[in-house]
Amino acid sequence: MDTVFIKQLEVRTTIGVFDWERKIKQKLVFDIELSTDIRAAANTDQLKDTLDYKAIAHAVYDMVEASEYQLVETVAEKVAAMILKDFNVDWLSLTLNKPGAVSIAESVGVSIERGQKT
Repeated sequence: MDTVFIKQLEVRTTIGVFDWERKIKQKLVFDIELSTDIRAAANTDQLKDTLDYKAIAHAVYDMVEASEYQLVETVAEKVAAMILKDFNVDWLSLTLNKPGAVSIAESVGVSIERGQKT
C-alpha cells in the first residue's frame, strides 16, 4: 500500500483545560499519513483517482480552527474520524503536536492510528 502525507499542518484554535487557555488561540501542528493505492492516479494522471491532499488539509484546518476542545486527544480522534468518513480512507496515522504547552519541552501531543491498512 502507498501513503499520501501531509506534514506540519498548522492551525490556531482554542485548546486547553485552563481558564487562560480558553481565552486565546494556540497553535496545533499535524502530521498525517493516509493509506491509499496511487497506481490508478499514476496511470490516468487525474486527481479524481487519488486522495486530494489539498482538500483533506483544508477540511482538517477548517474543522480544528472552529473547534474549542479541551484535550488534544479529542482533537486527534475527531479529525481522524472525519478523514476516515469523508475521504474514504481505510487507514491513517496522525500525530498532533501542541508546541509550547510545557515550558521544558519543545512540544507535546499524541500519535494515533485508526482503520486498517490494506
